Amino acid sequence: MELETHLSESQSAVPGTVRPGGRTAKVRRAVLDATEDALAASGFHTLNMDQIAASAGVGKTTVYRRWGSPVGLVADLLHDMAEQSLPAVDTGSLAGDLRENAALVHRTLTDPRMGAVFRAVIAAAACDEDCADALRGFYRTRLAEWAPVAARAVARGELPPGTDPVEVLRAVSAPLYYRFAVTREELTAADAERAVTAALAAAAAGAYARTGDGGTETGDGTDGGGEIGAAHTQAGDAGA
Repeated sequence: MELETHLSESQSAVPGTVRPGGRTAKVRRAVLDATEDALAASGFHTLNMDQIAASAGVGKTTVYRRWGSPVGLVADLLHDMAEQSLPAVDTGSLAGDLRENAALVHRTLTDPRMGAVFRAVIAAAACDEDCADALRGFYRTRLAEWAPVAARAVARGELPPGTDPVEVLRAVSAPLYYRFAVTREELTAADAERAVTAALAAAAAGAYARTGDGGTETGDGTDGGGEIGAAHTQAGDAGA
């Protein structure tokens, strides 16, 4: 049975920008859950709007009006994942915070379901600019959430003044995503620990200090983000 047969034109204008409530929220939840299921099962390129509508128990007209295309579904799913991700931690030390971040990334990417979802989203972003824009927005949100752990480390004297917090977080995640998405190697807890150790050493040596040459922006995640952030809370959250 269709959950909702009509959404206003204002809701359909820009996929992923509406924050509905009530019955509309139930429709959105059902559709995004069906989208995540489909991405995990068979990837982005087989994502079919009619099948998503059927799986969600929502009318096809509603899905096409609200999301417009498979890209719209992916964009809204990424918004939802960012919103539901767990907040950054504060262990009292940079090493502790970065280990928590790396552990979250590791848990998410090695989770059978969420690992498959991220592979699908990465593949979509590689061939569709709208998907890439949505993914960059997702990363900006997660980087902005986690960047304060490095900013606090600067304030405590653990890192040199002028260190770019976003670059520190990227340094932790980048080796993990390289193994996950490029070389497709097994990702282990030892890999996560190695990434943290390397990032700590490089940051302490001033490798991520802002140079003033335009290469780094504000360090608050508003420069576009390069690596992948978090996952849905059901997988534990990927951190930054």
